[in-house]
Amino acid sequence: MSAAGSFDHAPLAASALYEQVADRLRQQILARELEPGSWIDELKLCAELGISRTPMREALKVLASEGLVTMKLRRGAYVTEMSERDVREAYQLLSLLESDAAAEVAVRATDAELQELGELHQALEEALQEPTPSRDAFFAANERFHLRVLEIDGNRWRLQIVGDLRRLMKLNRHHSLFREGRLAESLEEHRAIVKALLSRDATACRALVKAHFCNGLSATQTAS
Repeated sequence: MSAAGSFDHAPLAASALYEQVADRLRQQILARELEPGSWIDELKLCAELGISRTPMREALKVLASEGLVTMKLRRGAYVTEMSERDVREAYQLLSLLESDAAAEVAVRATDAELQELGELHQALEEALQEPTPSRDAFFAANERFHLRVLEIDGNRWRLQIVGDLRRLMKLNRHHSLFREGRLAESLEEHRAIVKALLSRDATACRALVKAHFCNGLSATQTAS
């Protein structure tokens, strides 16, 4: 014990091994290197990573708590697969949470924050102006825009819930933007949302974001 009466401790590691393993598996799942519905071969992964099964099991518990992995009794761990009901319910929650956030931002955001959202929207425009439009670039710009709205809103519980839902939505085999023509439709909807934000029209923002998610859900059902 030190003179000040507190215990001396060795420096903590930057992160526990299981957290590093969870990060690696999370990246593989979201990159679809591990496909939704696929069985996770723990022994093979342990051999590839040069680790024991203990950190692997702890990592899988973390991913299960995030919803990315489903643990099945006596069958092991599987990458979570989104059912039609899962997708529908996720869209419904996102619609409610994000439309409310947009309405709050329209009223309370600073002019500089609204200008920032306008600039983020421009990345969506640019993604579709390329000779060969990039769906991946559109995905990334779309997510940055939506998450920035939530950050400006400042409700940390809403941000956490939406972040978890959006992570799970990446497991959806029939993402709304996969449907032919949906990228252009989504861009047009974003234009209307940004216009309403810049006009500080909370009522329009709420309605437009709800419609945006409703159209997205319809597109996933068409794509499937």
